[in-house]
Parts: sequence; structure tokens; C-alpha cells
Amino acid sequence: MIFKRLYDLRTDNDKTQQEIADYLTCNRQVYARYERGLREIPVSMLIALADYYNTSTDYILGRTDNSEPVK
Repeated sequence: MIFKRLYDLRTDNDKTQQEIADYLTCNRQVYARYERGLREIPVSMLIALADYYNTSTDYILGRTDNSEPVK
């Protein structure tokens, strides 16, 4: 699965892949593979990204178009 929303969220927030990889404490190439769908994102990192971008995991996964976090 390609996570276009990861790319969109990152670029909309003017972040580089390296900045997000540093936040996740992973290698930039590993994060780039998540973004391109070449590697599955661990649940813990998916949750961390949702928290970072203040959105829901469902939004990142493309299960909803509502970017508001679940309350």
C-alpha cells in the first residue's frame, strides 16, 4: 500500500524525510520506504505519525477523508 497521505502530510508541513525519520528514530531510507509503500509501517510508528500530525491513523491509512483526530 502506498501511503500518499504520508507524503502529503510531510510536504504540507514543510518537513523533510530526514526530519520525520529523526522524529521516529529510524533511518531516512526506512522512512522513505514507508512513504512509498515498499515497507509496512509498524503500528507504533503509525500512531506516532498520527500524533505528530494531529490526525487519525485511519486518515493516514486512507480509510477516511476526515483529517480530524478521533476524540
